[in-house]
Amino acid sequence: MRDKILIVDDAEINRKMLANIVSQSYEVIEADDGDQAIEILEAGENMIVTVLLDLRMPRVDGYAVLEYMRTNGLLEKIAVLVVSADGSREVELNCLERGVSDFIRKPFDRVAVMKRVKNITDLFLYKNHLEEQIAAQTEALQEKNYLLEKQKQRLETSNEKIIDVLGTVVEYRNLEGSHHISNVKRFTKIIAEKVAENYPEYELTQNKIEVIMAASALHDIGKIAIRDSVLLKPARLTAEEFEYMKSHSTRGCDILNRMEGVWDENYAKACYEICRYHHERFDGTGYPDGLAGDEIPISAQIVAVADVYDALVSERVYKAAIEPEKAFNMILMGECGVMSPKILDCFRKCRHEFEKVVC
Repeated sequence: MRDKILIVDDAEINRKMLANIVSQSYEVIEADDGDQAIEILEAGENMIVTVLLDLRMPRVDGYAVLEYMRTNGLLEKIAVLVVSADGSREVELNCLERGVSDFIRKPFDRVAVMKRVKNITDLFLYKNHLEEQIAAQTEALQEKNYLLEKQKQRLETSNEKIIDVLGTVVEYRNLEGSHHISNVKRFTKIIAEKVAENYPEYELTQNKIEVIMAASALHDIGKIAIRDSVLLKPARLTAEEFEYMKSHSTRGCDILNRMEGVWDENYAKACYEICRYHHERFDGTGYPDGLAGDEIPISAQIVAVADVYDALVSERVYKAAIEPEKAFNMILMGECGVMSPKILDCFRKCRHEFEKVVC
């Protein structure tokens, strides 16, 4: 099927002359005024590639046709060449401002008309084809992005399920109560959101907060590797036993390292950092590496407070539960080790939210 050209001129002789020139390469449709041209464009705008348009016509002139095409977005898809004997600069500028592509002067020069029509038509056909390709590629990319996003969501769900299952194993093994991990996760999220609000330098996005919250469930996974005689001892540990118990942070990292490739890199990193460093303290007196200040990953700093608070307010085989107010003051006063001033500031601001979880 040949491309179609619409010739719009109230003078039949002009239409026939133009049709005679272009009909060897294009299918020609004729309109004797602006009204008829608009009707044709409305009925078959997708089939017409170029319009040869006279400006001066009775009733509806060429300017009205241009306005219709502009309003309906056709000037971006269909090339328009103005057919006119008026070669004044004012007319040319007026037409160019309205979106006209080129001009055909009267009287017609056969070779010049054919070259102008072909050049402009080929240019628009190429542009339209390119836009269609871009639109198709954009749609394909959007579909791929949608599938990738769904895959990411499934992976995140899978990551969180793996973490929750492992966390549950730790709880059963450690006999710390069925709510320890869920409480630590809730406390972690509360503090993390307060850190994001007050200390933007840590760059805690909502996604990072969700990852840290999920990863907090594995802060004590290394206790799986601790002997029952030490882990479940209903009395105070000896100095030697305590040193052995402290190894749960590095033993947990050994377990996590064996799970390489099982989960997303962000989850793996957060789990490792929290597992290894949640017993580090801001003044460098913690373990296993004696890190100080912001050498300690922010994820571990946050979970440290969440873990200590829940340990204080919860009953254990070796101790009774401590009142939330006393636990709050113990942490602020550094009785459980020196915590980050910024984290403690956030902890102070969300005290009542913590107590709601406990109650």
